[in-house]
Amino acid sequence: MDLLAKIRTLPTKPGCYLYKNAEGEVIYVGKAKNLRARVRSYFLAASQANAKTGSLMREAVDIDYIQVANEHEALALENNLIKQRKPRFNILLRDDKTYPYIKLTLGDRYPKVFVTRKLRKDGSAYFGPYFPGNLAYRLVDLIHRSFLIPSCKVDLSRYHPRACLQYYIKRCLGPCVEGFTTPESYREAVRDVQLFLDGKGGELEDRLSERMAEAAAAEQFEAAARLRDQLVTVHQLQEKQRIATAENEDADVFGFHFEKEMLAVNLFHMRNGKIVDKRDFFWEELPDFSFLNDPEESEETETSEDPSFLLSSRSNVEVSASSVLEAQAFSSSVFFSALLKQLYLDQPYVPRHIYVPVDFPDRATLASLLSERVGHRIELAAPQRGDKRSLVDLVCQNAKQAYDQRFRTLQPTNKAIAEALQDALGLEELPKRIECFDISHIQGAETVASMVVWEDGAMKKSDYRKFKVKTISGVDDFASMREIIQRRYSRLMEEKKEMPSLILIDGGLGQLHAAYAALEQIGLTLQPLASIAKREEIIYVYGQEDEPVVLDRRSPVLHLVQKIRDESHRFAITYHRKRREMRDRDSELLSIPGVGPRTRQRLLEHFGSLRGIKQAGPDALSAVVSPATAEKIRNYFLAENEAASDTALRVIQ
Repeated sequence: MDLLAKIRTLPTKPGCYLYKNAEGEVIYVGKAKNLRARVRSYFLAASQANAKTGSLMREAVDIDYIQVANEHEALALENNLIKQRKPRFNILLRDDKTYPYIKLTLGDRYPKVFVTRKLRKDGSAYFGPYFPGNLAYRLVDLIHRSFLIPSCKVDLSRYHPRACLQYYIKRCLGPCVEGFTTPESYREAVRDVQLFLDGKGGELEDRLSERMAEAAAAEQFEAAARLRDQLVTVHQLQEKQRIATAENEDADVFGFHFEKEMLAVNLFHMRNGKIVDKRDFFWEELPDFSFLNDPEESEETETSEDPSFLLSSRSNVEVSASSVLEAQAFSSSVFFSALLKQLYLDQPYVPRHIYVPVDFPDRATLASLLSERVGHRIELAAPQRGDKRSLVDLVCQNAKQAYDQRFRTLQPTNKAIAEALQDALGLEELPKRIECFDISHIQGAETVASMVVWEDGAMKKSDYRKFKVKTISGVDDFASMREIIQRRYSRLMEEKKEMPSLILIDGGLGQLHAAYAALEQIGLTLQPLASIAKREEIIYVYGQEDEPVVLDRRSPVLHLVQKIRDESHRFAITYHRKRREMRDRDSELLSIPGVGPRTRQRLLEHFGSLRGIKQAGPDALSAVVSPATAEKIRNYFLAENEAASDTALRVIQ
C-alpha cells in the first residue's frame, strides 16, 4: 500500500507510530494523541522545510503503529521503543551512566550487602540511588565495620572449614563457619542494616541502646562496646541528616550550551539542598539546533480529510520566515522532552523537583506520568525568574565550561581528573598514587614485568620498578602476574610502607583475578584494584566485574588510564628487549673457544658492549685477556664478517 494511502487508514486514537525505510529498518518513533492527525502533519510544507523532517520523509517508505489507551501509555511506549530500536532520527541518550544502589540480599540464608547499578526483581532490598557514586561504597564499608554484614563471594548456603580474613579483622560475623554466629544474631544485624539504610535512625538508636544495656547488665562488655560504637555512628549520621533536611528538598537542574554544531548539557543533582554531583552529556554534528524540531511536538490540530493539504512532492518548499523562527523556538524544547523521558521513565527514584531551561509541550503529561510511577507529586518546571531561574542559569554556565573542556580541548586540572577517576571507578578516596603493572615476553622466553607510578598528577619515574619473573617458565601471564604482585606488596607490607590508592593491571579479567589472588594470599583484600583491557579500552574494577566502566573516547579519565597503561607497556618492552640483547650477547661470547663467564664479564666491563669488543684491535684485546685468547676472539669475529660478506654477495648474484 502507498504510504499516503496507508496514512488515511490510521486510527484517530492515542499511540505510537514507527517510520521505516526501504530495508524495513525503523528510522523514527513518535507518539501521538491522535495518530492520523499527527502522521499527516509530516506532509505539510512547513514541516518538510525542517531539515530533519525533510530527510526523514525522503527515506520513509512505510509506517507501522501501536494503538494504546491514553497519552500516558503512548509516552511510556515511545520511550521503550526508542531504547529498543535506537532509530537514528530520534534523539538518543548515549550516556548510560547510572548511579549506584545498595543491595541487601534478603532472599539468602545469610544476607549480604553489595553496591550495584542494576535493579532486579530477585527478592532483595535496594536502597538509593546515592550521589556521588562513591557514597554507596563508603556506606557499605561502614556497614562492614559497624554491623559486620559482608559483601564477599563466599557461598553462605553451607559451612566452610575456616573463615576468611574479613572475620579476623572484625568486618564480618563469620556465618561461613559453624558456631561463629547464630541465625538469630545475624538476622538482628540485618534488621539493623535495614533500619540504617531506610533512614530510620531513631528506631535504630532505640534498638541499639536497649541491646547495649542488656549486654552491659549481662557483663558482655565486648558486645556492649561494639553496640556503643554503632550507636555513636548512627547518632552522628542522624545529626548530619537533620541539618541537611532542614535546608531544602531534592531537585535535578538542567542547563545547556549549543555552538558550532555541538551541544553540551549539564545536570546538577541537588539532594537536601546541596549540589552533590553532576553529569555531562554531549552531542556532536548537529547541523543546526533547529533540526531537533519535530512537528509532532506542536499542539495537534485536526486537519481536513481532503488530501489536497498534502504535498504532491516530498521535496522541501519555501516557507515564511515566521515558520522557520517558530521551528527554531521549538528545537531545544523538543530536545529536553526526549532527554527527560529517557532519563526518568525507567528509574525507580525521581526527585520531587526537576528544573529545565526551556518549556516543552508535553511537560505536564510527563510530570503526571512520573508522579503516578513514583507515588508522589513531581514538579517539572521551566522557571523564568527568581532563585530557581538563577540556579538554571548557573547550570547553563557550567554547561558552557563543559563545552569548552570537551570541544575546545582545554585541559582540566589534575584535581578535576582525579575526582572524575574516583567517581568513575567508585574509589573511596581521591586517588593520589597509582601503580600499574604489565607482563612482557616472547613465547614465554625472558618473561619480565614492569611497574610504573603515577603520583599527584604526573608520572614518577624515580619509583618505577622492573621485575624478572623467577618462578614461572613458559607462557603463563596469569601466574607471572600473581608472582609479581605478591613480591611487590609483600615487600611493602614488610617495610610498613603506604599502599597505593589504586593498583592498575594491563590486561582483562584473567589478569585482574590473578592479581587479586596474590593480594588475597597476603591479606590485602580491601586494596582497590582495576584492569584495562586492550583494544576495547574497558576498565574492570574488582568486585564489580559484571559492570565494567566504559568511558567516552574523549574522556580525560580514559586518557589518563591509557597514558599510565601505555607507559607500563613501554617500560616492560624496553626491559624485555634489554634482557634479550643480554642473552644474545652473552651466548655469542660464550661460543668463542677459551672465553668463559669470567672472561666475558671482563671484556664487557672494559669495552662496554659487544660492538666495542668486535671493533677492538689485537693490542686492546691483549690488555684484557691473554694474547692467545685475543687472537681467538679476533679470528672468530673476522670469520663471522667474512661469512656475512659471502652471504650478501650470493644474494646480489
